[in-house]
Amino acid sequence: MALNNGLEEEQQQQNEIENSGDDDVDETGKLDDQSDVKAKKKRKKKKKNKGQAATNENNTEADPVANETEAIAALSVQQDDDEKDEEGGDGDETKPAAKKKNKKKKKAAAAVVTNGIHPTVSCLQQTNPPSIPICELFPGGNFPEGQILEHPTPKVPPTDGSLAINRTTSEEKRMLDMAQTEIYRELRQAAECHRQTRKWVMSWVEPGMKMIDICERLENMNRLLIKEKGLEAGLAFPTGCSLNSCAAHYTPNNGDNTILQRDDVCKIDFGTHINGRIIDCAWTVAFNPKYDELLKAVRDATNTGIQTAGIDVRLCDVGEAIQEVMESHELELDGKLYPIKSIRNLQGHLIGQYHIHAGKSVPIVKGGEATRMEEGEIYAIETFGSTGKGVVHDDMEVSHYMKNFDAEQANVRNAKAKQLYSTITKNFGTLAFCRRWLDRLGESKYLLSLKSLLDAEVVNPYPPLCDIKGCYTAQFEHTIILRPTCKEVVSRGDDY
Repeated sequence: MALNNGLEEEQQQQNEIENSGDDDVDETGKLDDQSDVKAKKKRKKKKKNKGQAATNENNTEADPVANETEAIAALSVQQDDDEKDEEGGDGDETKPAAKKKNKKKKKAAAAVVTNGIHPTVSCLQQTNPPSIPICELFPGGNFPEGQILEHPTPKVPPTDGSLAINRTTSEEKRMLDMAQTEIYRELRQAAECHRQTRKWVMSWVEPGMKMIDICERLENMNRLLIKEKGLEAGLAFPTGCSLNSCAAHYTPNNGDNTILQRDDVCKIDFGTHINGRIIDCAWTVAFNPKYDELLKAVRDATNTGIQTAGIDVRLCDVGEAIQEVMESHELELDGKLYPIKSIRNLQGHLIGQYHIHAGKSVPIVKGGEATRMEEGEIYAIETFGSTGKGVVHDDMEVSHYMKNFDAEQANVRNAKAKQLYSTITKNFGTLAFCRRWLDRLGESKYLLSLKSLLDAEVVNPYPPLCDIKGCYTAQFEHTIILRPTCKEVVSRGDDY
């Protein structure tokens, strides 16, 4: 009996200790167990939150936006519970305030997720292979912007003391920039078409393919993505696919069965346009890694030209910078060391509306004109490196032609020549074209008529340009806009 009475008294004493909320220490000097109770509650809440997080993790793939919102809301609840536990407020009077606070945090989390979608990003996803025209991918007309760079300080500053570097904060220049929005939009649309087309081409081009098949597949994709429409949108010039010692202006005519080989170095150069706003951009394909240093030299030289170019910069200073970088490289082939040279009679150029070579040239060697680049101009910055002499000459069969920009009408008597000139004017205007494109339009037996137009100098030929046989040449090119506030490399992509 005495033992039972002692146990009952001890149990009663323990119950009194657990129910006590006023004293921190009981009669026996032990700590109050209230803190243990709170700790247990907190552990239960944390386990509950972990369960919610695990459920969210399992549902992530089903609805990422909803899961992100729930995760943020769960985190908010956990933070509120932790704050409440730290304050010791387990009472009912704190629950309504906590619920209101959690509702506000849930709304805020949802707003963050919704606003995370940039309004200029396309709501559509391009297919693979591409099949949706660029204008439909970006129905609002907000096409991706190119790489933005500051205008450099010219090596020889203008005598009037003006510096392009001060333009970024000028309100006047910002207003001038805004006035050209439509031009920028057209160029960016053409540039996005170029990026998506070349990315697709890189995924399948390989040795063993006919050059003519490569060109026609590329051009058909270009026509689709640009949504070709007469002279309003289309190809700016034929696809160049010059091989090895040939540096530029080669595209196969019908009947040319040249096949791409593993040891070839192929320059792929094609252009797109919207309303005559031309993107001129090129890169080099080489399957054999032994040519890597040649490609690196030319890529670095082009990037140097882009960095050096800008408003008030002299053209000769751009050429000097390009040559210095280009010729700092060497290429070892079969145990022999070749210096890489800039091809001195090939150059970058000013681009006008429907005018691929609009006057000014950007040299890729030291020397040249001291003419300055100006605000609002658009340039193709292109460089060519060679293991040969560094000079090109006309060679092989002509494939590229272009109507004389200043010719108003064909001064020829031959009726067939006049008809051909009318076809050229209607379909290409003053943009470059090739014989394959005339064939595609249904023209036949036109070579004599074409010769008549060449003799009358209303159409000009552009034959392939080659260095010495046995050498290798490479090319990289981008189109830049000298905006009033900055320099935009509009054709820049994640590839080069």
